[in-house]
Amino acid sequence: MSLLEIENLSVEIDGTPILRDIDLTIDQGEVMGLVGESGSGKSITALTVMRLLPYAARAAGRVSFNGIDILAASEDQMCALRGDDIGMVFQEPMTALNPVKTIGEQVAEGIRWHTRANRADAEAHARRILDRVGLPESKFPLSCYPHELSGGQRQRVVIAIACALKPKLLIADEPTTALDVVLQKQILELLRDLVDENRMGLLLISHDLAVVTDMADRITVMRHGEVMESGDTARTLSEQVHPYTRQLAQASMHVPVRAKPHGVSGSGEMLLEVKNVSRDYPGRRTSFLRKAEPLRAVDNVSFSMRPGQSTALVGRSGCGKSTLARMILALDKSTAGEIRFTGETLTGKDEAALKPARRNMQVVFQDPYGSFNPRHKVERLVAEPLHLLEKKPNSAERREKVAAALHEVGLSPRDMDKYPHEFSGGQRQRLSIARAIITRPKLVVADEPVSALDVSIRAQILDLFADLNSRLGVAYLFITHDLTVARAITDDVMVMHEGKIVESGRTNDVLDHPQSEAAKALVAAAPDLHRAIARRLQEQG
Repeated sequence: MSLLEIENLSVEIDGTPILRDIDLTIDQGEVMGLVGESGSGKSITALTVMRLLPYAARAAGRVSFNGIDILAASEDQMCALRGDDIGMVFQEPMTALNPVKTIGEQVAEGIRWHTRANRADAEAHARRILDRVGLPESKFPLSCYPHELSGGQRQRVVIAIACALKPKLLIADEPTTALDVVLQKQILELLRDLVDENRMGLLLISHDLAVVTDMADRITVMRHGEVMESGDTARTLSEQVHPYTRQLAQASMHVPVRAKPHGVSGSGEMLLEVKNVSRDYPGRRTSFLRKAEPLRAVDNVSFSMRPGQSTALVGRSGCGKSTLARMILALDKSTAGEIRFTGETLTGKDEAALKPARRNMQVVFQDPYGSFNPRHKVERLVAEPLHLLEKKPNSAERREKVAAALHEVGLSPRDMDKYPHEFSGGQRQRLSIARAIITRPKLVVADEPVSALDVSIRAQILDLFADLNSRLGVAYLFITHDLTVARAITDDVMVMHEGKIVESGRTNDVLDHPQSEAAKALVAAAPDLHRAIARRLQEQG
């Protein structure tokens, strides 16, 4: 008998079919990869196993965990299973964590509930598991709150909570989406070690085929709530018998066709100049008698960009990439140094003086849904930057500009009367890009713009960025931990480590022949689908 057996599972919500006749098994000590585009039913499958489906959902079929009928189990039985025998790592760590509780409290909570341990023992156990997932006590005491951590660090806390009691089955829903490639490798190695040590079954949900190939013994490919193909991971992805599997593999390795944008040359005035910029934050007091040492997030950074140039800023989580971006966007003030944009100094200016710069500099955030007001329609959301124009458009002109921006990102002008929740994740990211380009900016700062998207949508968004770069001459500063994205879409790359730029140059030169230790570590840890398939096939003989 397998640890987890799913037979003929069907789920519908308010009468709409979501899953259709899903079959899936996981044995002890086995890793099953579950892949597919957004909306294919991967997360609903996981939530069915956890019995965390929406109230209006109805499930039919059979889901058996270690001999227990999950669909027939009482809520008390499920409460005993969740966190103890079945753990789950959710995709969005900030949503999964309680913002008003310390990380120590949240890791210890499940330990105390399931083992009846006292507070001291539970906190000691929490300290050990946090150390193991890369959050040492010297930097991350139990008294830290989620907002004090980076996205990658918060994801490690969620993994610590899920793995604290060594569950028999761990469900990991995009567990490394928010992590840099070095930390991603460490977390995946940790999950593999837990599988081997505890004979734990692992259901790994991911849109990264290279990660799944590295980790999973078997793979299940889903589309529109149905299983398209299932089998040995390396052979399934190398043979690509099903057309949809072939489509996913091609999308994961997609490189946009990029033409040189108009007006780009190797000489002329600089668009953006960052000169010796640093940013310090107040440190944490370690003693009543000792003054807190400031924390330097960005340390003496200098670089420049020309009009139409596409530059990647890569580095590990917490290295200072987003802090540097906020200072460039004048959303945060530098402690030292100077930032110049289109020849004008931004440092020290008030909001009124920054208005012309804000018109020519826009941003695309990582989470498009979080950056939109859910109560406003698309017309109002996309039109937000238009207040920066010297001559404010009237109502008819505003609708015309919004319609043109939506058309440029591959959406319909009819979409301006919809709400954000009516769009898929990839469509919402297109709305973010439409909002960013509506003022015809000279520079767009894109902070992890495709990290949360599946491979098919990512390919479309990268094509869109490349097209806008070529047609409109928009310069991009791409902040990313995905070296595949950096290689596909940028001319130059800067490697950031502990607040400093430690290496920079042409993208292919730096990524093919890294010189700094930080760049070498990133390149070595970056997953590659071709290499992963070849290695797994070689291991199988």
